[in-house]
Amino acid sequence: MFCYQCEETMNFKGCTKNGMCGKKGEVSDLQDDLIYLLKSIAFYNQKARESGISEESTDEFMFDALFSTITNTEFRASGIQERISRGFQIQNEIRQKLLDNGALDENNLPEIATLTPENLKDRNTGVLATEDADIRSLRALIIYSLKGIAAYAYHAMMLGNHNKKIVNFIEKALVATTDDSLTVKDLMSWALKCGEHGFDVMADLDKANTGAFGNPEPTHVNIGTRSNPGILVSGHDLKDLKELLDQTEGTGIDVYTHGEMLPAHAYPEFKKYDNLAGNYGGAWWEQRKEFESFNGPILLTSNCIVPPKDTYIDRLYTTGSVGYEGATHIVAEDGKKDFSAIIEQAKACEPPVQIEEGTVLTGYAYNHVLSNADKIVDAIQSGKIKRLMVMAGCDGRHKDRQYYTDFAEALPKDTIILTAGCAKYRFNKLDLGDIDGIPRLWDAGQCNDSFSLVIIAQGLMARLGFIDVNEAPFSYNIAWYEQKAVLVLMTLLRLGVNNITLGPKLFPFVTPNVYNELMKEKYGMVPSTTVEEDMERLLK
Repeated sequence: MFCYQCEETMNFKGCTKNGMCGKKGEVSDLQDDLIYLLKSIAFYNQKARESGISEESTDEFMFDALFSTITNTEFRASGIQERISRGFQIQNEIRQKLLDNGALDENNLPEIATLTPENLKDRNTGVLATEDADIRSLRALIIYSLKGIAAYAYHAMMLGNHNKKIVNFIEKALVATTDDSLTVKDLMSWALKCGEHGFDVMADLDKANTGAFGNPEPTHVNIGTRSNPGILVSGHDLKDLKELLDQTEGTGIDVYTHGEMLPAHAYPEFKKYDNLAGNYGGAWWEQRKEFESFNGPILLTSNCIVPPKDTYIDRLYTTGSVGYEGATHIVAEDGKKDFSAIIEQAKACEPPVQIEEGTVLTGYAYNHVLSNADKIVDAIQSGKIKRLMVMAGCDGRHKDRQYYTDFAEALPKDTIILTAGCAKYRFNKLDLGDIDGIPRLWDAGQCNDSFSLVIIAQGLMARLGFIDVNEAPFSYNIAWYEQKAVLVLMTLLRLGVNNITLGPKLFPFVTPNVYNELMKEKYGMVPSTTVEEDMERLLK
């Protein structure tokens, strides 16, 4: 095992026995095998696409398989092994179709195309198989960005939005990571292309979400509890939440959101459900204590599960790309999921223990903000709002994350904070006040809703007369933990955003050479330091 794809990797160098996330070494090795197999499938499916014989089921498999390897997603060796078995089946089916169509020269195949179940065990599929440190670094950066693209594409596809250009790019980029003729500069170009397609896939997901659930609107979400038994929903998949709400109507069971499901409350479609009771708890890393005190069953719809306590694993359910040994996994049949087992268990549970009270504000997506742009622009032009500080990304369990709370509290009162992702939980319950009725905290939603922050910035820039994003009154203090945040950062860089502060540390998989040439010299990106130093730099 060797894994360094997340922010809490051991000694910030790499996990070598078991993952700091709780993943076993066996699962990590299987994930490496799965990624390697996906490169082989990508080679064949590119040719199938050229011959007009590519199938949508292959695209969905690619999205799910990549998604399953994101930190805190699939913990089951059996879950990864099932994908490997299915992957070889898909690979062989595509290969045979190409042969039948005369579209494959068996005598001129790259090494990745010769992969079989029998010789897979003889291949070194891990990241360390690439000897050159900078090439290895960039290949990892590309793969991790592709995981983020696949996660967002998967959620969009579940809502009926499937962009073939996205999966076509994923396949080409996967194959590019096997091409030893590509130079450091070539791979840097591929990494930035990931950012370009990151913007596109987040736009696809936004279209899917707003098409299904309406445009988010500012909403004060209850963070207390009611007296009914409840079901807690965590993760990111809004379709799963809606299906659960439909099935719990009239049962006397309340549904609460957790973590990055909080923004669901801002969509008009979800406001129709009286059984959507509120949001319970905070970010993903606090779930071990919060899931325990909730008392009822918990449904994990995507990544961000942490190894559960024995005290609640019997009421833990997973679905989609996420899985954990001992939890009950629910699969879709004919496109729908049956949550009756969760509902029946909930009926026998005590109501959740209240851990806080009050409300939090969410729903400040681009549609609302730009429809009120005149008031905001007036406040900026009059000097009442001097700076808009983007503090989006991930939260994490290490104590150095207190930096983001301290930073938010220390910002001048003429500064607006824009956020998306679970990073919000470091400051979304602070009383930050407002500027002439404009709240100082705009929560656009989930991590994928970083797209919304880009649209807000572009819309306000146009109204303020700025052409260059780096001349507008926006600053970026971004936090990361896992691979979707890697993609968001690459998207910002591809959009030409300069002088980003990234924390709480830089990526462990990015070498000094890659950082200096791709991120620092070209875009001025720097690591976070102290609240005081970063504040001085970011407010200039």
